[in-house]
Amino acid sequence: MIAQVPFWQRKRLHEMTPTEWESLCDGCGKCCLNKLEDEDTGEVYHTDLVCQYMDTDTCGCTVYSERLKKVPGCTLITPQTLPDYHWLPYTCAYRTLADGRPLADWHPLRSGDPQSVHDAGVSVRGKVVSEAAVAEQDWEEHIIHWVMT
Repeated sequence: MIAQVPFWQRKRLHEMTPTEWESLCDGCGKCCLNKLEDEDTGEVYHTDLVCQYMDTDTCGCTVYSERLKKVPGCTLITPQTLPDYHWLPYTCAYRTLADGRPLADWHPLRSGDPQSVHDAGVSVRGKVVSEAAVAEQDWEEHIIHWVMT
């Protein structure tokens, strides 16, 4: 019997079903980090501040089905919007596959364990603070550089 090739290896991103697409998310939480943009250069800086709706233990959104209503500007990654998010980390499965690279061994689709992203130290678990705890004028003090790895 021949093993079936996983969908992420045999389909292009735009060919995936909504369920397949959603399953590509490894649950790292990096897309939920607040970002600051330099108005002069357009450069995007990540902070260690996360959306108030992120569960910092699981790195999941507590209002996922309503997130676009509750959070104006919430990241909505689709095959069409993916090119707009040049700031996605190298480890992001959407970026990984778009770049033609294979999913990492720690990715839950490969490992079979949703905890593997945390065990590998790739998620934001233990590295972030809720935006609700920091005044917006102090966000610049929270700029980080570890997110792209």
